[in-house]
Amino acid sequence: MRKPSARTVANVVLATAALGAAYVAVTTPPLRRLALRASRVWLGASLPVYLLTEIRQAWVESRPDRLT
Repeated sequence: MRKPSARTVANVVLATAALGAAYVAVTTPPLRRLALRASRVWLGASLPVYLLTEIRQAWVESRPDRLT
């Protein structure tokens, strides 16, 4: 099997596994609650950090005394 076709097969297998896991999580109430809680925690932690990093980067790059 050549490399491009092996990648395609691997991508199809991973996508199928992800869809199966998503289906099980959506149709099982305890797993659905766990997934929603985990997504809230993830967004609550990573989104503000990302925004603060971008704001800091913009602040640093907007300094008028930059030589470049």
